[in-house]
Amino acid sequence: MNLTDVAKRGLVLLGCGKMGSAMLEGWLRTGLPPASVWVIDPNPSDWLKEQGVNIGEDLPESPAVAIIAVKPQMMADALPNVEVLGNGETLVISVAAGTPIRTFEQVLGPDTPIVRAMPNTPAAIGRGITAVVGNANVRPDHMDLAEALLLSVGEVVRLDAEEQMDAVTAISGSGPAYVFHFIESLAAAGLAQGLSAELSMQLAKATVAGAGDLAEQASQNPAELRANVTSPNGTTQAALEVLMDNTAGFPGLLRRAVTAAANRSRELANE
Repeated sequence: MNLTDVAKRGLVLLGCGKMGSAMLEGWLRTGLPPASVWVIDPNPSDWLKEQGVNIGEDLPESPAVAIIAVKPQMMADALPNVEVLGNGETLVISVAAGTPIRTFEQVLGPDTPIVRAMPNTPAAIGRGITAVVGNANVRPDHMDLAEALLLSVGEVVRLDAEEQMDAVTAISGSGPAYVFHFIESLAAAGLAQGLSAELSMQLAKATVAGAGDLAEQASQNPAELRANVTSPNGTTQAALEVLMDNTAGFPGLLRRAVTAAANRSRELANE
């Protein structure tokens, strides 16, 4: 299957909140006909109503793909809406955090091709990164289609096994929150040094955004970029001696934080 098949056979989107809307906007922007999209959402937004897509539960008989984009706590009520699409030719892609493939197989049937995807919130501006993994029914063309659809909101990486999803969740899924907290903390440190709250926040946001772009675009790795900024016995070195402390600094702190997030992801999958 490919994007042409999606345009012909249709795409069903279950849930059109922030993530669903971001994906839908990307698909429409890159040429997917609105008439090829069916959206199931109990509270469609005004924006959604203006897109020309089909809204409601009167679904095509065998759409090319169904995207599950509801919150995990809503899954039990929402998933039966697409149960009829299971065990057939429809590829099911889930972007629901913490919901394992086996949950979908139990409802949709064991023969359903299912791709589990873990995007993150920068997908809302097309700068996300999504990890994907499929069950035994997923063919190479299924995975190619899932990747093509998810590229509308950023980069895509393929995992070797679903067990890796817990670590991915802890790094990139939850990771934006770590960065946002770093921005908060950096701005607060600037405030403590006598800068205004507004100026501190502006400096912190621009510094993190610019450094992230540089890390992505530069040929050097982050360690080399860090070294480039660090003059011997200078201000940056003084700060890094604190931040790079193996016990109290970033290395140990982030290991503990990521471990806690990964462990919680494993727990949620078994609840």
